[in-house]
Amino acid sequence: MQLNSKVYQMGKDAILVVGAAGQIGSELVMALREKHGAKKVIASDIREAGVEVMKSGPFEILDILNKQQLEKTVEKYRISEVFQLAALLSATAEENPMFAWELNMNGLFHTLELAREKKIDKLFWPSSIAIFGATTPKENTPQTAVMEPQTVYGISKQAGERWCAWYHQKYGIDVRSLRYPGLISYKSLPGGGTTDYAVDIFHSALKDKAYACFLNADTTLPMMYMSDAVRATLELMETPAEQIKIRSSYNISGMSFNPSQIAREIQNHYPKFSIQYHPDFRQEIAAGWPQSINDTQARQDWGWKAQYDLPAMVADMFKNLSANK
Repeated sequence: MQLNSKVYQMGKDAILVVGAAGQIGSELVMALREKHGAKKVIASDIREAGVEVMKSGPFEILDILNKQQLEKTVEKYRISEVFQLAALLSATAEENPMFAWELNMNGLFHTLELAREKKIDKLFWPSSIAIFGATTPKENTPQTAVMEPQTVYGISKQAGERWCAWYHQKYGIDVRSLRYPGLISYKSLPGGGTTDYAVDIFHSALKDKAYACFLNADTTLPMMYMSDAVRATLELMETPAEQIKIRSSYNISGMSFNPSQIAREIQNHYPKFSIQYHPDFRQEIAAGWPQSINDTQARQDWGWKAQYDLPAMVADMFKNLSANK
């Protein structure tokens, strides 16, 4: 495939998405291009992205761990905003902890430093509910709570939140962040996260009418439909800076359910669907996470509100997956 790396003429108002081949990045790129125009949104990743991203606008092969390469890309396209999404997720990070720490932390540092050096104006970096741990209140987890993450991914996200807050306090950096719950999308395959069962289960339902779940039936976790997550990200970044009161990361909430509950909802569409439970190491990871999230601060500061609940999400997933078969 021919990479689209043409230099477009523009003012310093372009947007760079790092990690554009990932679950969030691929959909965020398309939403940003629809809103700002394809030429102003530069997608990048260490590998080629999907066809939709590659064909709809400029794309650069970029290793976020190479700060010089990142700077050159920022200068080439006159980037104003960066969405730094590149990371190793919870399950895969446990298998390669040293690389996960390097990628998750240095990728953030490289973009924070660009902002400190006034080479970009605004930065988005995603956090996660993985920052919480077994000692965190599990129900209606508040914005400020005990954080004792038990995974490499969670440790890196907790540390990243503190660095974001410090860079804002010390240098006035306009950095913004969301603590994503588990994300569900019909456009992307599972990417190595503990909550990815809630994506895989739909593909299994359509293919085999059965699913072997790596979590227990009653493991309730916070989840969010991808369209809500993308909308939350755009709304946060468009909010006037004076309204952003949290510079570590905002809690956001969509819905909470367990594997048994989503299986029953799937059975409303496919009555012959069945589920079995074979918990593995990811069960221990999930056991340390919240079951529901309090996002009052996000609602108050920038008017956040989710649109999808479990029935609406399941119906939309099947509608789109069936149409794309």
